[in-house]
Amino acid sequence: MLSLPALDLPTLRRDFTASLVVFLVALPLCVGVAVASGVPAELGLITGIVGGLVAGALPGSRLQVSGPAAGLTVLVFEAVRAHGLGVLGVIVLLTGGLQLLLGALGLGRWFRAISVSVVEGMLAGIGLILIAGQLYAMADGAAPADGIAKITGLPGLAADVAGSSTARTAFLLGAGTIAVMAVWRRLPPVVRALPAPLAAVALATVAALALGLDVKTVQVSGLLDAVRPPDPSDLAALAQLGVIGTVVAFTLIASAESLFSASAVDRMHDGPRTHFDKELMAQGAGNTVCGLLGALPMTAVIVRSAANVQAGARTKASRVLHGLWLLLFAALLPSALELIPVAALAGVLVNAGWKLLPLGELRVLWRGHRSEAVILGATALSIVALNMFEGVVIGLLLAVVKTAWDTSHVHLDVDDPGEGPIEVRLIGNATFLRLPRMLDALEALPKDRPIALDLGGLRHLDHACRSALTTWAARHNDEGTAPVHLPGDPLVPA
Repeated sequence: MLSLPALDLPTLRRDFTASLVVFLVALPLCVGVAVASGVPAELGLITGIVGGLVAGALPGSRLQVSGPAAGLTVLVFEAVRAHGLGVLGVIVLLTGGLQLLLGALGLGRWFRAISVSVVEGMLAGIGLILIAGQLYAMADGAAPADGIAKITGLPGLAADVAGSSTARTAFLLGAGTIAVMAVWRRLPPVVRALPAPLAAVALATVAALALGLDVKTVQVSGLLDAVRPPDPSDLAALAQLGVIGTVVAFTLIASAESLFSASAVDRMHDGPRTHFDKELMAQGAGNTVCGLLGALPMTAVIVRSAANVQAGARTKASRVLHGLWLLLFAALLPSALELIPVAALAGVLVNAGWKLLPLGELRVLWRGHRSEAVILGATALSIVALNMFEGVVIGLLLAVVKTAWDTSHVHLDVDDPGEGPIEVRLIGNATFLRLPRMLDALEALPKDRPIALDLGGLRHLDHACRSALTTWAARHNDEGTAPVHLPGDPLVPA
């Protein structure tokens, strides 16, 4: 049910101010994400509007803000390239339906069980591809299709920028946009009241107009013209396995990113905590509407959410109002978008991609939890080399294997009194992952002495270890020395 809380005047004033801040942060990002995704700029604004007016009014997380996210840019671009813009609405529509179902089944909280290393690796992979791809856009060029080609083609891009005055002009404009955002946080607070992305894009636009620079600008056709509900012919794409895989990838990644963002936002304020199942349903409702409008997929976005909290928002009214401001801008001032250089938006997204790289976390993990750092790196590289879905699956499999390895510790406590049986006590979790080391230790024991196995210290004994220990005990008997089985030994009845 759509609901807005009763507001007192001080709270309304805070939420109104916060909504303007979030609007100013969201505007260039909505347009930039759309352009980077290879779709009309208006579709990014539509998703931002839906994120505010629909998802923003629903219960779940009170202060986090939803809209098009840089984290899904690569996946959206690949989906549009492979299946067409019309099928994107179908994919987003089904994504929303799945999120609604998962939330209704109470599965939202389970997304918190995803390995943090996998999530950070996913974001790192997205960041690498986003940076590489947008460097081409900064030079007003076209990026190669796959991640590896984007990276290996960078030397050629550098040569093009050096040899072409047009490409060099656009690239310098994009680099200037990045530089403005880098120094903006060091300026006085009164200046920083204007969000850095908006300030950087505005300055780049003014510079391009004042100097008469020959650079590409955003193409706009109108808000209503950009709306394209899925038609029956688009639904036929659901017979393709690749489309179903993309739906699953959208659902998992958008849901995980939204709920991880909710956890982060909860740590920023002392108000009501997030209800994860309701938040997942709010995201699902938003993506369902976005799919019906043929727009980009929606997730909760930590940059906008943090801006909302830091601006003093107290209720969900701030995020609903930010959606209203986006709607008014798109309806009344669409021609203003045509003045924005594409290179400036690319600079904003290069900066966003850099922020997705967990460089600080990687250093900490490498010092204290090296295997987690390996999972993070392997997930990121798999996404760059293969694709988003396969990279995340590889990361999850590595995390499961790592967890199984960590929990399957077996310690062999050998007590050799010098005469009589050698007592061997197995302690821990005996799984197939530790079987080679366990058998090596047993086979290194004297073969001319009885062995007394005590398995009472095992918390878990899988089938592979049971079979291997039974075989070892039988071979020890065949060699002429009968093992002594202590009471309670599950291998041989008493």
